Amino acid sequence: MSVPVGSVLEGKVTGITSFGAFVQLKEGPTGLVHISEIADTYVRDVNDFLKVDDEVRVKVISVKDGKIGLSIKQASPEYSVSIAAGRRPSDRGPRRAARSSASFEEKISKFLKDSEDRLSDLNRNTESKRGGRGSRYYR
Repeated sequence: MSVPVGSVLEGKVTGITSFGAFVQLKEGPTGLVHISEIADTYVRDVNDFLKVDDEVRVKVISVKDGKIGLSIKQASPEYSVSIAAGRRPSDRGPRRAARSSASFEEKISKFLKDSEDRLSDLNRNTESKRGGRGSRYYR
């Protein structure tokens, strides 16, 4: 049975791999949800988002040589709303706002302070091993 590209269907997760998840569609065929199509955020491990026998809503994004490409993130209504608004789904959320709130000067001064602290720690540790400043001399 052929599945039209662009249709949103229900399915059941039948297998999980390091590169994605296999989903058995209600219509019968099985397709693959690539790891990049599981969520709007970075997916390090598919098992953090899906389990075998989970019921999921997927969108058919490709059908080629009998292989069906599916997407969970494109099947969500939030995805289509954010695309219509002209922004990527990952642009949403507090992480993005928190990162950009600090000015460039604040970021540079924090970097310089951290860098100086690390350099002073490194110098203190290497000088003590070489017998430099602060070491004791026995005569």
